Amino acid sequence: MPQDYIPVLIQILIALGFVVTTMLATHFLGPKRFSRAKLENFECGIEGMGNARSPFSVKYFLIAILFVLFDVEVIFMYPWAVNFKELGKAGFLDMFLFMILVLAGFIYIILKGAFKWDRR
Repeated sequence: MPQDYIPVLIQILIALGFVVTTMLATHFLGPKRFSRAKLENFECGIEGMGNARSPFSVKYFLIAILFVLFDVEVIFMYPWAVNFKELGKAGFLDMFLFMILVLAGFIYIILKGAFKWDRR
């Protein structure tokens, strides 16, 4: 029923109102002091040097993407583990097939050398 969503809409409006109000208040009430030191790049207390556009190895991004991929797949296992008894044999077989596919993907990326780092 549409009227069941009214509390959710009210909560969304309150949250958005809070965000907009806070952003506007900090913009108009906050101090505005610009200086050369404030506009410089700052990272971990170390002075900036060199070009910030230096290339990263593709391996770094590959590891990050693989972590996210397998992390999401592990999240799918949690509801199954919670409802293990209720799902019965069919649920077990479904998760067995899912785990076979996850392991096949993991073996594939190992065989492709995704985890081998060049040491120079």
